[in-house]
Amino acid sequence: MRALLLAAGIGSRLRPVTDTIPKCLVPIHGRALLDYWFDLLTPAGVGPVLINTHYLPDAVRSHVAQAPYREQVTLVHEDELLGTGGTIHANAGFFGREPFLVAHADNLTRFDMQGFEAVHRARPPGFAITMLAFETDDPRSCGILEFEEPAAPGRAGIVKAFHEKVENPPGNLANAAVYILEPEVLDFLASLGKPVIDLSTEVIPHFVGRIQAVSLATYHRDIGNVESLRRAHEEFVPSHVQSSSAAADSAG
Repeated sequence: MRALLLAAGIGSRLRPVTDTIPKCLVPIHGRALLDYWFDLLTPAGVGPVLINTHYLPDAVRSHVAQAPYREQVTLVHEDELLGTGGTIHANAGFFGREPFLVAHADNLTRFDMQGFEAVHRARPPGFAITMLAFETDDPRSCGILEFEEPAAPGRAGIVKAFHEKVENPPGNLANAAVYILEPEVLDFLASLGKPVIDLSTEVIPHFVGRIQAVSLATYHRDIGNVESLRRAHEEFVPSHVQSSSAAADSAG
């Protein structure tokens, strides 16, 4: 499965951290957000991966050039930001006519990628999008999902409504900005006839009723501001630390 990691954002709410570091390279426990994404995708066989750039693109190019996953990556630069949907549309040829993954590279997350793919393969007939969901501690800052039936952990539910950053959200189960999209989404983007498109406000509402969402993340946080960055440092335990702790417990 091919993938797009959206990494072009300016990260204005993360200043001064992002004055000199692009958002996708903000470090958590000494490692860039982008690197954590490849920890998830590479073992699951996802690739090649397209990464879009805009703000501080040379830093992203340099980081990728030195990364162990560099052979999997194609970089594409946007002189003007195209929006999440616009980037997908502009690079439709990269994805071909197969399902593909789209994710925001400025999120710090851990989930079962192979399980996510399996959920998509088992989707109901006619469904075009599978979305990763998570329980947020700040519903007003997220896109909140409503389901046809009460959502159950680890089981896909049909999205009947989507509320993007509203004042009184009807719950706390949110869009994690990780999607598997069918090629018909590319056709819809092309039908809009414009280059700048937002996935959350222009595409997802069109497919409501044909979207399933599943909560598979064991950790998920949008590194959108300095406070969320601070909390990520406190909460998130990298996999190599988890493995070391488990080994020590076993030895003890």
